Amino acid sequence: MIITTGGKARSALIQRAKELGMLLGIKYVERKDRSIVKLMAEESMGVIVVREERILYYDPDIQGSVFFHPNSAIFRIKRLKRGEEDPFIRNAGLEKGMSLLDCTLGWASDSIVAQFVVGNYGRVVGIEGSPTIALLTKLGLEVYQDKDPEIVAAMRSVEVHEGDHLEFLKGLEDNSFDVVYFDPMFEEQILHSDGIKPLKHYALYRPITESLIEEAKRVGKHRVVLKDHWKSGRFAQFGFNVEIRKTSKFHFGVIVPGHCSETLI
Repeated sequence: MIITTGGKARSALIQRAKELGMLLGIKYVERKDRSIVKLMAEESMGVIVVREERILYYDPDIQGSVFFHPNSAIFRIKRLKRGEEDPFIRNAGLEKGMSLLDCTLGWASDSIVAQFVVGNYGRVVGIEGSPTIALLTKLGLEVYQDKDPEIVAAMRSVEVHEGDHLEFLKGLEDNSFDVVYFDPMFEEQILHSDGIKPLKHYALYRPITESLIEEAKRVGKHRVVLKDHWKSGRFAQFGFNVEIRKTSKFHFGVIVPGHCSETLI
């Protein structure tokens, strides 16, 4: 891919695009009033477009652009600030100063909320197997703006890593994180979320395996959490203790490493 700016970019934005290109190892190309379609045709590559408010990616294989979107993270944080509960945070048992490893990062919605909760002394690390999604999420977290500085701080603090979550887990020491989290429901999410539908072209549909859960239990000293469709057989397959949410299509399952889990479905 190449990197450029919007059609009538100011010099500061052009410089920013050049710096991002150098950082990412991506060639910067001057826009010169050329359309994105023409740029893609001339370069035979996808195009990252740096704008003031967001960074977009244009892929020759799909129509339109793809860009980072935090989905439900912002209004969930606002609800937490009003003293309301968040089902993910409740099931993960996250508190200030704790650490979370999100093995299926996507647009990082849950990770942003988690980072807000764990605060400056906590840590949230996300693993994303798709290089395109990992790159767009990393860039999006760095540039997304909101009126609430706490939301912006949470976004800037989430660590993004591209790679295979099983291999990443294998490289970690025992009890490296308080919580290890999986949200493998790309297909269901794509069907029900406009914010995630653009990811369908890039999403990796990797199965949850016994070895993956065992590594997660070794690394997560407090909890291993799985978010899945309410009909999923993975809760019972891997011994997750499930919180039944009658009004939701998704449930959360929890394993406390070192303790026997009772399946509630």
